[in-house]
Amino acid sequence: MTSWPIVTVADIAARSKNAMATGPFGSSIGSRFFRPFGVPIVRGSNLSTDPEIRFSDADLVFLDAEKAIEFSRSIAKQGDLIFSCWGTINQVGLLDGTSAYREYVISNKQMKLTPDRNIVLPEFLYYLFSGPEMQREILGGAVGTGVPGFNLTRLKSLQLRLPPMDEQRDIAAALSSGDRLVAGLVNLISKKRKVKQGLMQELLTGRTRLHGFRGDWVELRVANASHLKARIGWQGLRTDEYRSSGEYRLVGGTDFRAGRVNWDSTPFVDKWRYDQDTNIQLQEGDILITKDGTIGKVALVENLPGPATLNSGVFVLRPKRNSYDPRFIFAMLRSQYFDKFVAGLSAGSTINHLYQKDLVTLAFRVPSAREEQEAIAQVLLDADDDIAALERRLASARAIKQGMMQELLTGRTRLTEGVAA
Repeated sequence: MTSWPIVTVADIAARSKNAMATGPFGSSIGSRFFRPFGVPIVRGSNLSTDPEIRFSDADLVFLDAEKAIEFSRSIAKQGDLIFSCWGTINQVGLLDGTSAYREYVISNKQMKLTPDRNIVLPEFLYYLFSGPEMQREILGGAVGTGVPGFNLTRLKSLQLRLPPMDEQRDIAAALSSGDRLVAGLVNLISKKRKVKQGLMQELLTGRTRLHGFRGDWVELRVANASHLKARIGWQGLRTDEYRSSGEYRLVGGTDFRAGRVNWDSTPFVDKWRYDQDTNIQLQEGDILITKDGTIGKVALVENLPGPATLNSGVFVLRPKRNSYDPRFIFAMLRSQYFDKFVAGLSAGSTINHLYQKDLVTLAFRVPSAREEQEAIAQVLLDADDDIAALERRLASARAIKQGMMQELLTGRTRLTEGVAA
């Protein structure tokens, strides 16, 4: 076990009156306080999903009794840590050098901590509070009933092990490097997705033709050109018939992952259930479409690991007489054209079911030459493969970063030369 000394959060706060504070009590700093400019506000959503910064008046907000209170105690500056104290209480943020503004005001559902930089680095502290041990401490310290709460008293009393400044610096630098790798991959994946979206816009409309193709495009009525089948009701199939292992897989919409079937997640059924309906026994290259719940999700059957059948929530689509390349139609079904088609079916209603008759009117313009369909499909599938490879790298980078946090923030692994764990 590390010899790092144990301190409380109160011990590492700066020696100033407002080093630890909550947002203005009683004011939600809601939309009625928002202004086109003024003091930027840190809200709970800014710590998680929403990067957009809102602004309010520079010197006051109003309580329910229309009493003005000053922002001063709730001002947060670069180097301060921000904590949620209501709802998702384990959120933490750091106002670091990348922050757009020098000062912010925290909302009433936030707390701030100004650390004493003589004894702790804000960057290290951010990683420490983001790590699994401190996250458990925060969640375990929830107060009140119903919506979880986390208050200033609980924050001040949290205990942590504090390494020397040189180790803090090394740990923060190592974890920051992991963050940069993750951010770079996220950015690259975003760019690749935009490139693929552009390819779909050009290639699936015929605005851009691949080299060597000049033939006409024709209308293809998908239902007429396809075998379109589904399980007839549940055919008596019960969830207690699902098996955790076996030979005959049962595929449902919840097994779709990024346009493919996640074979690792599918349950199994007995052989007689597979034999029950030959129309829904899957083949390589089949297209699957969800018809219940979240309708219109699409998957292409690839690398079929063995016999598989469908549950009642999915259509299987298969070309008649080699009438089209299924991978091309799969691409069309993942495009905005099919999205608009499904949206049109549900306009003005609460539709949560896709019927076979609904697909009778579905038509796409497609290259008359199957070779061009195949070429376009290959370009788009290659783009999918590039994105999937990057997503695997991203998952690996995140797992490595999480492992680094487990090791470095507990002192099990030490980075400083000559120091033993």
